[in-house]
Amino acid sequence: MIAITGATGQLGRLVIAELLTRVRPESLIALVRDPIKARDLADKGVNVRLADYSKPKTLAVALEGVDRLLLISSSEIGQRASQHRAIIDAAQTSGVKLIAYTSVLNAGKSSLELAVEHRDTEQALSASKLKYVLLRNGWYNENYTASLPSALEHGSILGCASNGRISSAARGDYALAAAVVLTTEGHAGQTYELAGDESYSLTELAQEVAIQSGKPIVYSDLPQHEFKAALLSVGLPEGFASLLADSDAAAAQGALFDDRHQLSQLIGRPTTSIAESVRIALKG
Repeated sequence: MIAITGATGQLGRLVIAELLTRVRPESLIALVRDPIKARDLADKGVNVRLADYSKPKTLAVALEGVDRLLLISSSEIGQRASQHRAIIDAAQTSGVKLIAYTSVLNAGKSSLELAVEHRDTEQALSASKLKYVLLRNGWYNENYTASLPSALEHGSILGCASNGRISSAARGDYALAAAVVLTTEGHAGQTYELAGDESYSLTELAQEVAIQSGKPIVYSDLPQHEFKAALLSVGLPEGFASLLADSDAAAAQGALFDDRHQLSQLIGRPTTSIAESVRIALKG
């Protein structure tokens, strides 16, 4: 039995879609906080179980009979460390044989603010008696393509990443990697640094969007505090705006660059380029 936390999230749904091409639906368990949102998964034969991070008593029951667990990192920044520890404790109680955890690229030494909670979770896994594998995911192409409508409207992509190079891949690439790890052997104890085959600067991203859209798009590099202020001005919460600005500033120092090609090696094909993701986003 394979269980996936955050199963109705963007990554979780993609992982389940990949798994459904590899295993029977009745061998999959979607762990969710709101089962109503998982009705479509239940209709496909996937088992849906309530698993609420804030209610630890639900977790051990939800993990009964689970052999392999994909712990997709929580989206609640600031609460993730305790939430993940609750899952890890429940996994030990329930006899889970392997946990795959979606961490962040180069978590052990990353300057990214968001890496702190990932390191805490990795330490909790190391201190546990569980077998585990770390899927240290790099940036998603969709982190940038999601903001293309704004870029097209204003003719500019904003950031504070300077000329830092970003080795991103499509969310679906990372989902496939998780599915491979969950359905094949030999991954326990491994740490995979997962990133795109190609890298680019935000200036190059702006140029790609301009070429494909036929509209003038430039990259406007701002001081970190000004970029954060711009994010706040369009309604982003303080914590999220701060995190995005911090991530861009870290990218300027190489935090989002990787050239080891472990993601493409794991999934058995090249990763999805940012150009392809831009094409899909503009078409959609």
